[in-house]
Amino acid sequence: MPPYSPTLRLDSIDVFRAVTMFLMIFVNDLWSLQDVPHWLEHSKAAEDAMGLSDVVFPGFLFIVGLSIPFAIANRRKKGDSNALIIRHIAERTFALLLMGIFIVNYENIAGGAMVVSKHVWEIGMVIAFFLIWNVYPLTPAKKGLYTALKVAGYVLLAGLAVIYKGGDAENPSWMETHWYGILGLIGWSYLLGALTYVVTRDRLAWAVGGWLLFVLFNLADFSGVLRFLDPVEKYVWIVGSGSMPAFVMGGVVASVIYRNNAGRNAVGKTYLVMLIVLGLICLAYGFGTRPFWGISKIRATPAWVGICSGISFVAFAFLFWLVDLQKIKNWANVIKPAGTATLTCYLIPYIWYAVITLAGISLPLYLRTGWIGLVKSACFSLLVILLTGAINRIGIKLKI
Repeated sequence: MPPYSPTLRLDSIDVFRAVTMFLMIFVNDLWSLQDVPHWLEHSKAAEDAMGLSDVVFPGFLFIVGLSIPFAIANRRKKGDSNALIIRHIAERTFALLLMGIFIVNYENIAGGAMVVSKHVWEIGMVIAFFLIWNVYPLTPAKKGLYTALKVAGYVLLAGLAVIYKGGDAENPSWMETHWYGILGLIGWSYLLGALTYVVTRDRLAWAVGGWLLFVLFNLADFSGVLRFLDPVEKYVWIVGSGSMPAFVMGGVVASVIYRNNAGRNAVGKTYLVMLIVLGLICLAYGFGTRPFWGISKIRATPAWVGICSGISFVAFAFLFWLVDLQKIKNWANVIKPAGTATLTCYLIPYIWYAVITLAGISLPLYLRTGWIGLVKSACFSLLVILLTGAINRIGIKLKI
């Protein structure tokens, strides 16, 4: 099977994405609990530590990278030129950045200074996202209606931006980029990883070179080699000092290896070994650099990059073995919507939290404490995924 064939499909990528999305919703709900075990939470910037919450986002970025070669190869198979592919990459990046900026500004909102409740503003924001990026049916007779709905979404976002006030209620400020939010960071990292793959294609040495470029940039930043760039850091920099696109390119490399070996005999076992070896190398790099700068997601240290990359390679190796080699995948059907409608799944909690707050609904403290609270958050994550599947079936699904 030729390496550029878009038919090379790994079910383990969708399952990996679904599991990671389940965990992301779970850890994002921990704020609602009390007495949460420390190993589940985000570690503070000054700590030399890493909790489960610090591993989930790197894993998601790794999956973004896993998907890039297949998605771009599929577009090339359909006849898209590099210019058209780059345009699509730019459009996806713009969408992620726009959503990220709105979400991070919601987190910095001065609710008391606005003409509407911050929770009403939040609901309006998510409704606008759905109006703009919903997958509308290909019905020529209703094309005008669907275009009008998209325009209404942009108008709603513009209106929300006009009334926005953030920061201090006494001295409010307007919207700022801040740190772009999770979706914005995914956008920048996707942009760099996708453009790198457009150039490298399925040439493994080039893909590895692109990966090492970001890893070494991150290492050089912490070692002080890049201090001469301090004057421009505020204006031109690689997101996360190279750490986040490094996770994406790690995933790209994993997919490129598979695509270059898919037509060979015993590719499964060979690929499995290669993933594990890469994982062990990354773990060795991470623990090897830990004595210098510690492990920290907040500071995006080389140790965090190495250890989380290693975990991602090994986790993907396990799921590849389980799902694609052993064909044991029915267990993931219940969380399948999280792997195929990920953006929808990510945004639903924003409406959920806003609605229950406006309605004055709150669970008793004993259901939000300790292990009982963790079970509650796990059930909430599953509920969001099931709700995602339900609204997908009635034609509501975001795609960028």
